[in-house]
Parts: sequence; structure tokens; C-alpha cells
Amino acid sequence: MSRPTLPDNQHLNPDIDVVVAVQHLPAHSSPERQLFTYVITVHNRSDQTWQLIARHWDIVDATGRATVVDGEGVVGEQPVLPPGGSFTYDSFVTVEATPGRMGGHYVMQDAWGVRAQVPIPAFVLDVPGTRVLN
Repeated sequence: MSRPTLPDNQHLNPDIDVVVAVQHLPAHSSPERQLFTYVITVHNRSDQTWQLIARHWDIVDATGRATVVDGEGVVGEQPVLPPGGSFTYDSFVTVEATPGRMGGHYVMQDAWGVRAQVPIPAFVLDVPGTRVLN
């Protein structure tokens, strides 16, 4: 197997899908802090094996307060996704004011040590049934 080569001005873009499902947890929330849980599934649709080695999150609440989270892996793991493989995990986030939003990217690494960023689609952190009137 040979290492893939890319022109210097291009980034490796693996065929990896990220699917997010988010849910508000009212029983664990208060007016000052809204708690949300999210379940993420990472699908490797490529013909190469990839490892999820790091994450980056941008979290913004309704007041514009921004939080950046960077760390190794997800939920204490750095899962390896073979071709056709997937990894699902759940976690949580709190925001002080809704609606908020959350998005970011994963850093993936192939068998040769080549790294690539895979976007995590932004999702809304909102309390169901709330209405904003303009």
C-alpha cells in the first residue's frame, strides 16, 4: 500500500459523515443553565482506515458568549474507523441563554499519519416550545 500524495495546496478530504441528534433535558436545566445531550455518529464512507484523534467545538449562546473546546479524541477514546465503519457516542453541553449553537470539526488521521479536518455540522441548542417575538 502506498501513501497517498496530494498537491501542496490541497487538503486531504476523507469521505466521512457526521450525524448529530440533540435533545434538551428540562429535568436537569434551570433558568440560568440549559442542559442538552447530543448523540453523534461518525461514518467512514471511504476505502481507507481513519482514526479520530482530536475534536474542536465552537459553542455560542443567545447572548453571543462563545466557548471553544479543544481536546484529544471523544469521550476518552480515539476510535479507529475502518472502511465502512462507524462510531457513536453521546455527551452533553450547557448554555446560559438559548437559543445557542454548536459546531466544529474532528481531526482525523490515516494509517500514514496524514491528518484531515472533518466538519461537524452546526446544530441548534434550543428549548422546545419557546417563541421569540420581534
